[in-house]
Amino acid sequence: MGFTVISFILGTTAELIKIAPVYHGIRERGMRPKIWFTAQHVDEVADVLADLDMPQPDVWLVPEDKAHNLESPAQVPGWAAQVLRTAWSRRHELRAALTEDGRPPLVLVHGDTFTTPYGSLIGKRILKSRVGHVEAGARSGSILSPLPEELNRKIAAKIVDIHFAPSIREVNNLRNARGVVVDTEANTAIDAMRLAINQPLDVPDLPEKFGLATLHRFELVSRPDKYREALEILREQSRKMPILYMAGAPEREKIRSLGIENIFDDRFIVQPKMRYLKFLPLVARAEYVVTDSGGLSAECYYLGLPCAVHRERTETPQHLGETVVLTEMRGDKLQNFLDTYQNRRGESWMDKYHPAEIVVDTLAQLGYC
Repeated sequence: MGFTVISFILGTTAELIKIAPVYHGIRERGMRPKIWFTAQHVDEVADVLADLDMPQPDVWLVPEDKAHNLESPAQVPGWAAQVLRTAWSRRHELRAALTEDGRPPLVLVHGDTFTTPYGSLIGKRILKSRVGHVEAGARSGSILSPLPEELNRKIAAKIVDIHFAPSIREVNNLRNARGVVVDTEANTAIDAMRLAINQPLDVPDLPEKFGLATLHRFELVSRPDKYREALEILREQSRKMPILYMAGAPEREKIRSLGIENIFDDRFIVQPKMRYLKFLPLVARAEYVVTDSGGLSAECYYLGLPCAVHRERTETPQHLGETVVLTEMRGDKLQNFLDTYQNRRGESWMDKYHPAEIVVDTLAQLGYC
């Protein structure tokens, strides 16, 4: 193995999943990249890493014994202060890890979580490193929707040196950005999907045909009228065909606070969230998906699976069309999708794109691996 030059600053299970193909590509070039973890997510991190054949984090930027899932915006300032405090107190150790072979150091961040701008800031200002951003350049056109993701991406774009943009649309969004902009042609989610798509299903009593729903973003769950409306529409639709609703702890708590636990039954079936390698085979078996996740809507697009994105705006409008539709968080548009999903299945793109290869090849050309 060569000396370490590249470190990933990541904070969520979704980031770990989407960066896994890049991590493995760098390792195949003879490197041993590091994972420095901000602990936005803690639950199931060890299991997700094991599923992806990745090691446990080399550094916890929130001490592991103090780490817990970020579940509300009120927790963000304390978390951010701890991340920056740890990075500053360990700056000499982290710099040494990045520069031990004498080549320019590189920190990689991903996506649009709080870790994206904080990781960019740590890499650039504290560690004096160059910074690369995988899945860069996505824009919805509104700072407030989705919040805080749009703001996170814009801040990161001002800091990083290498922007890995998943399509020509994001490349164009970055035309005034400093540094290098690389078109990876697709989201690295498509490479991660190849790791998971053929895994065996692990869901007892799974209906033969079912719809799948996951609604969890703050901009929806924090609006009781809109959240309740969506769940009631899904409940009514489940009379025609069962729907699995994947709910994490924050959504379950919101459902309890609204007093609507009885909305679920043996047709509208609430299920705990699943690890990626268990969840994606379930997605592939579904008749359709209703989600407010940008990542899951991209995965549905690549699979050609009918998908309703229940949000006001999306930062990936290039995925919209017959297969993937934006509801604008309107109940009538969600209902229209549910009435027409049978006609929306599209072409699978699974064999066409290999964005992680483009990322790793670019890093090799730039001398980082």
